[in-house]
Amino acid sequence: GDKAFAQFLTDEIKEEKKIQKHKSLPKVSGGWELEVHGTEAKLVRKVAGEKITVTFNINNSIPPSADEETQEEQKPDEQEPDLTSTPNFVVEVIKDDTKQTLVLDCHYPEDEVGHEGEEESDIFTIREVSFQPTGESDWKDTNYTLNTDSLDWALYDHLMDFLADRGVDNTFADELIELSTALEHQEYIKFLEDLKSFVKCQ
Repeated sequence: GDKAFAQFLTDEIKEEKKIQKHKSLPKVSGGWELEVHGTEAKLVRKVAGEKITVTFNINNSIPPSADEETQEEQKPDEQEPDLTSTPNFVVEVIKDDTKQTLVLDCHYPEDEVGHEGEEESDIFTIREVSFQPTGESDWKDTNYTLNTDSLDWALYDHLMDFLADRGVDNTFADELIELSTALEHQEYIKFLEDLKSFVKCQ
C-alpha cells in the first residue's frame, strides 16, 4: 500500500508543480518587507514615525468550495478550479512615541469575493479593533475590544481610511490574496514532499 501511496504522491507533486503560478513569492507593492515563518507571514512597512505590521496565517485560509457536487462530473482534462487563499489578517499600527499598538483584525467576507461590479465595496472588512501594549505577544482579554458589527458607519469609514492612508487598501488586500495563495500552494507542495519521504521511510 505504501508504495502505491508514494507513487501517487510523486505524481501529485509533479502536477502541483506544473500548475504552480509563482516559483518565488509575489511581491506586495508599496515597500512592504516580507518575513515568513512556516505558515505565518508578516509584512512590515515603516512610515513617518509609525511601524505597520500585517500578520496572517495560511492555515485554514481556503474557503470551503460551494460546488462540491460539480466535482463528480468533472472531465479528467478539465483544470481544477483555482483555489484562492483569503486569510484573516491582523494589522498592527505602532506609533514610535507611545507604548500602545492599535490592532485591527481584518477578514475577507465570504460573500464579497466575486462581486467585481461594485466600485465602492471594500474587499476586506475590519472585524475588531483594540489597543494592545506594544511588544507583548500575548493579547490581553482585559483590554477593551471594539466589535465593528454595531459600529457607527462614519467611525468605521474613518478606520478604513486610516488603514488606506497606511497602505492597507483594496490593492493591498488583492496582493495579499495573491501572496497568500502562492504561499499556501508552496507549503502544500512541501507537505506532499514531506509526506512522500515519510511514507517511503522504512
